[in-house]
Amino acid sequence: MIQIQSNIEGKELTVGELKQKLEPMGFTVNGNWEYDHAYFDYKMNDDHGDQQYVRIPFQSTGGPLDDEGTLVQIGTPFLLDHQFETDVDEDGNIGALSGSFNQFKEPADKDAPFPEEYVERGRTLINKAEQALIGQ
Repeated sequence: MIQIQSNIEGKELTVGELKQKLEPMGFTVNGNWEYDHAYFDYKMNDDHGDQQYVRIPFQSTGGPLDDEGTLVQIGTPFLLDHQFETDVDEDGNIGALSGSFNQFKEPADKDAPFPEEYVERGRTLINKAEQALIGQ
């Protein structure tokens, strides 16, 4: 993980404003949210088990995140690498019950070293998010 200092850190907007400004740029929330905090992700690369993201965290200052009028505060953006297991379980050691609930593999390394070739692109995407969110 590489934290990127940004002018959006500490800014407050509504969930609706964040969605309106970041989703057209390719950022998504997907399953990356809880009741009081979430992340907007931009997937920069998906190279067969190795995925690099720009992640912009935000936290509710009061209210649920499924309400577009809820005010949130933006945290420090960062670059994140997830490495997933791509090999096949040759033994098939998973039960039917477990397989029906857990169909997807967890990342092999949720905080893998971030590839240098994506750092500048990540910084550029964060700068574009700054421009969209606060006009700088």
